[in-house]
Amino acid sequence: MLSARVLMEQGVKVTGLTFTSHFFGAAKARKAAEQLGIELKEVDFKKEHLQMVKNPKYGYGKNMNPCIDCHSLMLRYAKKYLAQPSPCQGEEKVYDLIATGEILGQRPMSQNKEALKTVADYSGIGDRVVRPLSAKLLEETAPEKEGLLIRGKLLGISGRNRKKQIELVKKFKIKEYASPGGGCLLTDPAFSERLINLFDYWPDCAGNDVELLKYGRVIWLKLKKSRDNVKVLVVIGRNKEDNEMLEKLARKGDVLIELKNEMGPTTLVRMLNNKSRIENDILEIDIPKELKKSEMKLGDEKSFKEIINVLALLTGYYAAKARGKKVNVQLEIKN
Repeated sequence: MLSARVLMEQGVKVTGLTFTSHFFGAAKARKAAEQLGIELKEVDFKKEHLQMVKNPKYGYGKNMNPCIDCHSLMLRYAKKYLAQPSPCQGEEKVYDLIATGEILGQRPMSQNKEALKTVADYSGIGDRVVRPLSAKLLEETAPEKEGLLIRGKLLGISGRNRKKQIELVKKFKIKEYASPGGGCLLTDPAFSERLINLFDYWPDCAGNDVELLKYGRVIWLKLKKSRDNVKVLVVIGRNKEDNEMLEKLARKGDVLIELKNEMGPTTLVRMLNNKSRIENDILEIDIPKELKKSEMKLGDEKSFKEIINVLALLTGYYAAKARGKKVNVQLEIKN
């Protein structure tokens, strides 16, 4: 937002460009564009982004965040909008430069001088990408040399202190200014741990598998007598939102486990290429008042039927009002 505002001070017409993936959305960008009164283009690059996250050329940050590769991928998409001597027919190439909100030294891995140059080069944009908030501390870019931007009106902010950014917010009378961090799940340690397990157990996982990791308690169970050491993914909803999302994300072959006559969690069970013979059913389960998970031996190999029975018990136990009762647990196989 601040980068856009700095450019607008020079009379530059700005169009916003934002991206959505399985790990971040466009909500902040929409609010920013609305405040600035600019057009916003949204690009959904979930599929390509997920493939990049699985195997980033420049590795990860502290958690599962491949920031250099991620920023490069975004700029690669942005490059399609740059003006060319001979624009491809049917493609929109009407912009003279690409600008980002990156600040030198704000992120140790992805926003040092070497990393910023790597991002520009790896994306193919090179010196046509401008960082308006730190431009005076970086090499002069092509748009500056061509007179499209006045270097003296760009800024020289660096470091992690946000004092100067706050001053700009006041100067430009920006009412809402979201924190630059906190928007990407890949920087979250708990989610990163879940994702590491998913990539390890299911290297060919798709976007729907990733989405499951966002909702509820995640458990991995071992299937007995499996040549390929098959892992079964289990997600147990914590609240109404989790339950609703698990039902929406369920796909063919998944098993949904719910209490038939009591309020409680929805449990989703997924196994790749599930060929286990199990049918829609209602199980009558005695739910103990107290349950030690260690006694359930979740780390041991189990048949698919044993897994379902254990999860039916857990589903009932996580419904506090069902503890100490005999309840009916419903199994639904998605077709």
